[in-house]
Amino acid sequence: MKLDLARSAIQLPEPRKRAGGGQARGWLIAALSGLMLAALLTAGATGAVRYVATFWLYRGFPAPAAPQTVRIRSPDGTSRQVPVVYPSVRTITVTSPALGGYADQVYVALPPGYAHHPRRHYPVLYLLHGFPGQPLQFLNVGQVTTTEGLLVARRLVKPMILVMPTGTRSFLADEEWANGIRKASAWETFVTRDLVRAIQARYRAIPSGSARGIAGLSEGGYAALNIGLHHPGEFTLMESWSGYMTADRMPAIFGRSAGVHAYNSPRLQAFAAAPQLRASHSYLWFYTGVADRLARQNRAFSTELSMLGVGHRYFQAPGRHNWALWRALMPRALMAASGHLRHG
Repeated sequence: MKLDLARSAIQLPEPRKRAGGGQARGWLIAALSGLMLAALLTAGATGAVRYVATFWLYRGFPAPAAPQTVRIRSPDGTSRQVPVVYPSVRTITVTSPALGGYADQVYVALPPGYAHHPRRHYPVLYLLHGFPGQPLQFLNVGQVTTTEGLLVARRLVKPMILVMPTGTRSFLADEEWANGIRKASAWETFVTRDLVRAIQARYRAIPSGSARGIAGLSEGGYAALNIGLHHPGEFTLMESWSGYMTADRMPAIFGRSAGVHAYNSPRLQAFAAAPQLRASHSYLWFYTGVADRLARQNRAFSTELSMLGVGHRYFQAPGRHNWALWRALMPRALMAASGHLRHG
């Protein structure tokens, strides 16, 4: 579990990888308390509330810019202005039997042109947030819908439905997006069964694993690989943005069984999943920041996938384990997804 708070606009210390939840929660509370105190001292109560709310919403970045047109170059060398149509965001709840009837809040971004092409079906990219985190961060901090709109206008990607579920019942409850040992905590089953079925029933999603991708950042990146390797062919694209390849030792989620821990560690599941991954032409796309302590295990995982003949791409980019990196690479992540998913 890695904190996914940005540390670019205001330099905060890197969290340590921990065995339990107390240290991460304590770090988060201390950081937010410090920001509030500093704002109170410098701007007064009204200014402090506005500052903290803005920082929390955008993680220190400016609000998303959404130009109405972009200039593209034609094959004949001329250029022209084209309008930008941005995805429309819906908020739904998905009642999940895997979670004991819990109604999960899900954000769905319908792509440009969705309303005007009623017979067209689209691929779906599921996006899993980190811990502590929320699906709204993909919209507010990551600017994923703004990025998709601009890329579609520039003809760099084809339209995709984006689905952003909530991976916890409360902000500081860590679930790892895994099927935990506690009752009604089958988060993996929620994603692969309850959520996918709900999206297929409500929206014009192509009903095939070849048109279904799963991605995430930090803990969500780990989960995208963990879920994808457990269900080869159901998500033929898997993306991990600064994820990890070995599950943290968390008895509250995985118990104390070495077998359960191994089953939930992508590094240890690649060999078993490889034949089906190759047969379904699945593709794994993942990266880390150069300064991320997780880079070493990501490199080792890439080497293993190469030995197994599984299609993948791993790279390192300048940066650390934070939103500055994930936001900067959002266009590349969406282009990779569009290029490897089947379109209608």
